[in-house]
Amino acid sequence: MTATRVPGPPGLPLIGSLLDLRRDALGTYLAAHRDHGDVVRVQAGPPGLRAELWMVFSPEGAQQVLATEAANFRKDNVFYGEIRESFGNGLLTAQDADYLRQRRLVQPLFTRRRVDQYADAIGTETAALAARWAAGPGPGPGPGSDPGSGSGAGPGRTVDLGEEMNRFALRTVARILFGQDVEEAVETVHHAFPVLNGFVRDRGFSPLRLPREWPLPGHRKALAAERALYEVCDGIIARRAAEGRGGDGNGDGDGGADDLLGLLAAARGEDGERLDATELREQVLIFLLAGHETTATSLTFALHLLGKHPEQQARAHREAADLLADGRRPTAADYAELPYLTRVLKETMRLFPAAPSIGRRAVAATTVGGVEIPAGADVLVAPYVTHRHPAHWTDPERFDPDRFTPEREAARHRYAWFPFGGGPRACIGQHFSMLESVLSLAALLRDFEVTAVDRDVPLGQGITLELRGPVRVTLTPRGQ
Repeated sequence: MTATRVPGPPGLPLIGSLLDLRRDALGTYLAAHRDHGDVVRVQAGPPGLRAELWMVFSPEGAQQVLATEAANFRKDNVFYGEIRESFGNGLLTAQDADYLRQRRLVQPLFTRRRVDQYADAIGTETAALAARWAAGPGPGPGPGSDPGSGSGAGPGRTVDLGEEMNRFALRTVARILFGQDVEEAVETVHHAFPVLNGFVRDRGFSPLRLPREWPLPGHRKALAAERALYEVCDGIIARRAAEGRGGDGNGDGDGGADDLLGLLAAARGEDGERLDATELREQVLIFLLAGHETTATSLTFALHLLGKHPEQQARAHREAADLLADGRRPTAADYAELPYLTRVLKETMRLFPAAPSIGRRAVAATTVGGVEIPAGADVLVAPYVTHRHPAHWTDPERFDPDRFTPEREAARHRYAWFPFGGGPRACIGQHFSMLESVLSLAALLRDFEVTAVDRDVPLGQGITLELRGPVRVTLTPRGQ
């Protein structure tokens, strides 16, 4: 096929599509696909600072960028650079020899068998959340707040799922990472991550990025958040080393810690290589970032969608209640016994992928979908758009978990649905995310009926999918 010049929106004369991307990146992606097709060039920024972004929306194009030609599309773009600056060079951002070394060390900790051992921590945090919801209202998150939107729910109480699921997912991944040190990390991460998320987002969409060390208010706030994160992680790692429980990457690592930090500290390559203290902190920060924001997004929207669709919720409740009729906590073995809830989650991730777009930079010129993409181009694939591609999804805005029956999944293109990315850099934690989400949904839906209060939720894009408004639901304990 002969390569052609790529179409795209004209934008404004001086700044192109910069304002559209800053105000509504997701809507801009959808409009670009609707108006210009599967490969689109978007220009943003003033003359002299103008950037070009090449957007690829077809499953075939996503597969080419992420998998079949993955070596030609690197994590060298602005967003990954900003994430690297704030969170360190962990598994999400590392490349080349650094990435291969880290992957070799970390991969054994994320096998299905190992991840299934984290089900007990998932059950502990889910049971604590359900007990708090059932106990009635506690103090709200601040003066003048709705008492039902804070630490308790009670019969018919309204909660903000965005806040509730963010804290739940953070506590779960922190418990798995830090074990008994969970409380020390949670509040710091909860307050610091949104600051850094916004900082990375704003710099990623800005044509002019001033040096981080300049003492601007936003820079100082981000630096303080970054310092707080580093200090809490370094403190836990150092204390582990002093107590002989591993965690410094330099001791013997056999102190008996069986949380993920202890396992990371004890990890060895074939030649005895290991993670040093800085690398441990960077892996921990990346796991905290990727392991709680993504799962929180999926749980928030799964419950919200079910709260808007009573028939599907009733079906999900029956499956969970039948399996967990004796009131027990779900275990890893129950995951395979919850096929409808798994379909609910997959359909949720189709409509609201936690990573709505994935960026790369082309090394050499190539052709995608018949369009020539030059060397050095910033390339973006967008699950948020591909998951709505009308050639692959009938009535794409409709919530229909049965799109994910085994037969219908087998009939679709592999990259029509890719919330965890794909190719050699696919998310290492995808089984953990699915396990946590399905098991916690089962326990919560067994115990509570969910009714949506907010019908529509404004969205944006930061490092992950951003909620720009509340996601309120009413929770009613079953049997009342």
